[in-house]
Amino acid sequence: MQMSRMSSPSIGMDEDSGAGHALTDFLLQLENYSPSIPDSVVAYYLNMSGFESQDPRLIRLIALASQKFLSDIANDALQHCKMRTSSQINQSSKNQKGPKEKKYVMTMEDLVPALQEYGISAKKPHYFV
Repeated sequence: MQMSRMSSPSIGMDEDSGAGHALTDFLLQLENYSPSIPDSVVAYYLNMSGFESQDPRLIRLIALASQKFLSDIANDALQHCKMRTSSQINQSSKNQKGPKEKKYVMTMEDLVPALQEYGISAKKPHYFV
């Protein structure tokens, strides 16, 4: 029984070192990655919220998380747009000669439900028709 107890912590340590190695590799890759949101923009908004960091990897990590968040919202809005336009096309025209490449336009009708899934409420201003 003592052998099994002694071997289990070493297995846990191997898992921790594997996770640490993966984290080190990720941080090295993060240094060479340039996110869509510039580091200066992320640093500005972090400073405005009271967060200060001199580590560029941390700022880049937050930029990467922000980029992922925005891309998830855009993807959800695209799915709403596809559902909305497919229902409009099915109702309006049934004589299509072939599949055409569709161009989608993001509207507030698509963006509002996508944002609501993430707990963000957005309303269209009164001056838009």
